[in-house]
Parts: sequence; structure tokens; C-alpha cells
Amino acid sequence: MVETAAYIDMIGGASGDMLLGAMVGAGLDLDELRAELDRLPDRGYRLVESRVLRGGLEAGLGNVELDPDGERKRTWDDFYESINSSILEEQDRRSIRQIFDVLAEAEAAVHGGDAGSTHLHELGTVDTLVDVSAAVIGMRLLGIDHIHASAFPVGTGSSSSSHGAMGATSRATAAIYKISGAPVRAGGRQPVGEAVTPTGAAIVSTLAEFSPVEFRAERIGYGAGQRDPEGFANVVGLWTGEVRSRWGRGGPGRRRPELMLLETNIDDSTGEVLGYVHELLTELGVLDAWFTPIQMKKNRPGVMLSVLVGRELVDRAAALILKETSTLGIRRQPVRRYEAEREVVEVDTEYGKMPVKLKRIDGVVVQVAPEYEACRKIARETGVPLADVMRSASLATFPEKSGGSG
Repeated sequence: MVETAAYIDMIGGASGDMLLGAMVGAGLDLDELRAELDRLPDRGYRLVESRVLRGGLEAGLGNVELDPDGERKRTWDDFYESINSSILEEQDRRSIRQIFDVLAEAEAAVHGGDAGSTHLHELGTVDTLVDVSAAVIGMRLLGIDHIHASAFPVGTGSSSSSHGAMGATSRATAAIYKISGAPVRAGGRQPVGEAVTPTGAAIVSTLAEFSPVEFRAERIGYGAGQRDPEGFANVVGLWTGEVRSRWGRGGPGRRRPELMLLETNIDDSTGEVLGYVHELLTELGVLDAWFTPIQMKKNRPGVMLSVLVGRELVDRAAALILKETSTLGIRRQPVRRYEAEREVVEVDTEYGKMPVKLKRIDGVVVQVAPEYEACRKIARETGVPLADVMRSASLATFPEKSGGSG
């Protein structure tokens, strides 16, 4: 399977405008992007891009020019309403919402209150929505399947905002680093002043993986920052190219691990309570939950509860565990997994139509698995042994792969 990877090289930092310029340099058609952005209900802006020099590099300087309607202050609810009411592709809407969730959580961490309840200052105009949406849509239009990124530069010196003077890394940007667990690089040569904006941090930390990648570089684009410091290239680089893999994770948009692993050790909750928690987690929609016997301090036997859950449910799953068990803390980490392609089909058997799961690798069916609940129902209704029902479904689907039902 051939997939396209992108690598974001944060030489001078990252912002929405810089990422736009880099994508155009890597081959993004600006007119196609404008057409996609028109699927949002918001107007009041003009998307422009020009070529500039930053140090010895030619780079694209992206900019979202606002008219009076664009400068009108928005609330978090306004932004979410625009996203939800747009006619963008569902995966684009989902990724854009995730980025706004990160921004809202970071602002709440800095200013207090619940996520989405804080007052927006610099982030409150329509260019925030355009920057985020352009990054998500642009990567899809470039055909990117996976995004990788360098560590964020912390910068040196100071910066200023409506909240006053602060360090080179704003409080909101620092909060995003903490929330996402994204790596930063300190020491050595650093850009002066604010290198990474909150919007840039939220986009990259949401869409990208911070892990090594090997690919054949085909296009390289650079996006310029507004400042042109002497002796330093204030740019972000975007490298794209093909990487060959036998394992697929789906189409554009599924570019970073969407799964989280929650773990906690418990030694004083009853079996009834733990069984109830497992039931609630399953109803919530987690992908998997299991218990592992462990030895805890003072030689007490206990269990480790592990939960595999999508990012959109991770906070609710953690809150449920804290509420229903005796644990005082939960470990959380992003996880990656290999996934075979899968499809559920209906086949005609001597017992009627039955659903069967097909497992594929590189497009080739390597295993068939009759759905247990359907086979169980037929076995109970007919009195035929369950194994015979499952074997019948396997034979009807793919005779040469009928050696097992797993």
C-alpha cells in the first residue's frame, strides 16, 4: 500500500499563516482551498499568499485579510455553530472541532472556568476559523495520509498580547504543549520572540505525530512568518512524499493516533463494582476494557483496569472511572496500533443470511469470521451445534479460508 506522508519542520515556529504558505509551496491550489472554505457559512475575509525571502529561503507568506464583518468578535459557540452547520466533509468537520477543543481547553487552563466558557481575545475573529479549517482541508487536498512533525521551538526573549508582556511562549501555547504532551526543543539556536502561536500549536499537536518517519521526499514548501529577523530563517517547512506500508489506517484525516490508553491500579473495589464499571464503559462506547491481576504495595493483590478509548471519549471515560471506583488517579497515554482492513458482509447459508467479517491485508482476504451473536441465535433456534453453524457461514463466504472462525 502506497501512502503519502508529510513532515512539518518547525525551523522558526508555526502559525496558521505559516502553515498555509508552506502548503501552497508544497503544491496546494489556493483556488481549490478557497472553494472548500466557501462551504463554511462565515464570510468577511480574503485569503491571500505572496512569495517572500526569509534568510536564504523563498517562502510563501499566507494571510487572512479581514473586513469589518471578519473583525467582529466571535464566541466559542459561534465557532462551533459555524463548523457544525457547514457543508464540509464530515472528517474535516471532526478534525476542525478537535483543534478548537484543544484551543478551548488551553484557554480554560490559563484563565479558569470550563472549556468553551472563556472570553476570546486575539482568537475571537474569523481568521482563527479560517486558519484551522485551511490547515485541515489543505492537508486533505494535498492527499496527505499521515503527518509527522519536529519538536516545537520554545523561542527566546519575550512576546506581548492583550494580556500584557510574557515569555516567548505564550501561556495558552504552553498549556497546549502540556495538554497534548507534544515535545518541545529548548537550548541551542532559537527563534526570538513568539515562535509558535496558540493556533499553530493546536493545529500541529492535533494533526501530527511526533515520531520518526522515512519517506521519499517529492515536494518541499516553506511558509513564512510575519517577522524577518536578521540571521534566522523565520519559516516552517513542509516536506511531502510517498511512504510504503503494508498496514493502512484509512483515508485522509486519520493522520495521528486517535486512541488513548487509560490505566489505573485498584485494590479496594469489589468485584461487583468493577463489573459494573466495565458495563458502564462498554455502554459509553470505549473500544475495549479489561482487568489484569497485579501485586500492589504491601503485597496486596489488586487489579489494573485498562481502557482503550477514542480521544473524543477519553475525558468522559476517565471521569466515569474516578466516580465509580476507589482509585485516586488514572494514567493516560496515546497509543498506536496496526489495523487490518475489515468489512462485514452478508452471506447465504443453509440456515439463512448471516453476517460475516472479512479481514484483508493489502486487499487480500486472509481470514473470515462469522459474527458470534448471529450464529448463537441460529444455534439456539435450530438446535444445531454452534460450531456447525459457524463452519457453514465460513464455507459460504470463502471455502479455502474456512479452517477457523476466529
